Amino acid sequence: MIFRLSKELIFPDVNFAEPDGLLAVGGDLKPERLILAYQSGIFPWFNEPPILWWSPDPRFVLFPGHLKVSASMKQVLKKNTFRITYNQNFKGVIRNCRKIPRNDQDGTWITGDMEAAYIRLHEMSIAMSVEAWQGEELVGGLYGIRLGRAFFGESMFAKVSNASKAAFITFVQDHRHVLGMIDCQVETDHLRSLGADFIPRSEFLQTLRTLEVS
Repeated sequence: MIFRLSKELIFPDVNFAEPDGLLAVGGDLKPERLILAYQSGIFPWFNEPPILWWSPDPRFVLFPGHLKVSASMKQVLKKNTFRITYNQNFKGVIRNCRKIPRNDQDGTWITGDMEAAYIRLHEMSIAMSVEAWQGEELVGGLYGIRLGRAFFGESMFAKVSNASKAAFITFVQDHRHVLGMIDCQVETDHLRSLGADFIPRSEFLQTLRTLEVS
């Protein structure tokens, strides 16, 4: 059963989601609805209207203690190949995530409305970005939502090999003592190689409740 959302700020129980994770359509991308979605284990993902809301089972996540760093990436990080910063160019990160194609995805799902919605969340200190630089050039990065001790990763990009990996690894290592779980949403070989894996949705929701996301 797929639910159609109204203006009322409410989501159906995630256990009603379709086998592929699709739960609801419609609604809006106002900050209040987006925040409630993440708190409820739901996220938006669509190419064109209407808005589609998902809660897959199982859920693809990374626990910081499970992070895997290859020998080659350890060398990249040791050589300071990239300068990593936080929240220095959120608009640049999300714009590049929108424009640069990825090998494991067909096209982009970041619409103009999505870009504007997450910029609003960044202005509210809820969405954050991680940037990888070479000199003054932004060559990679990622962005997502930070609620309590959970991080909900949205997208990443790289103009230079290993740039997004360096940003992600540095972010996890820097925040390993304050983050309990990183929601990766969609499985990719890139994230699996870094230690992400599937857990049951029930375990994901139970973990969220312990991470002060509300």
